[in-house]
Amino acid sequence: MAEVGLGLGANLGDRGGAIISALQALDAMSSVRLTALSGLYRTAPWGLTDQPDFLNMAALIETELQPLEVLKTVKALELASGRRVRERWGPREIDIDLLFYDNLELVSDGLVLPHPGLFQRRFVLAPLVEICPDRPILGRTPVRGLSDLPGETSGEVVPDPLETHRLALAFPGRVGRI
Repeated sequence: MAEVGLGLGANLGDRGGAIISALQALDAMSSVRLTALSGLYRTAPWGLTDQPDFLNMAALIETELQPLEVLKTVKALELASGRRVRERWGPREIDIDLLFYDNLELVSDGLVLPHPGLFQRRFVLAPLVEICPDRPILGRTPVRGLSDLPGETSGEVVPDPLETHRLALAFPGRVGRI
């Protein structure tokens, strides 16, 4: 079984509900086992900044699916959750990114692993620090990557206790390392 890191985010509609629904759909799959869920964080938009704040989180899964199959699965979940294709870095109903797949380094059409922006984005690293702080990814850990980020260029990331509580109600006893 491969360990896969996922980043989930949304900034349109019921942001927390969209993330919870996507996680419930993943959890219902026989080919996927959720092993860790971070709390939810309110984050300023990245790229295009004239849009609502995001909710972001990270999840760890175990799966026997190959990397491109995982990508296909999460993209299908995005569409099933109502995601509409818009401009790059624009607003979205749901976004699910593959952050890493075991220790695999991969460059293919449509998928680069680990995610090329992983160590540049506080909204990715802060949730990862919560669930896998010392996991090596390209020789670095999320906790080291987060400490290396300059504060002024990486965006504010604020824990959202109400949305995290909502997540905890949907996944009792499963927020944090499972």
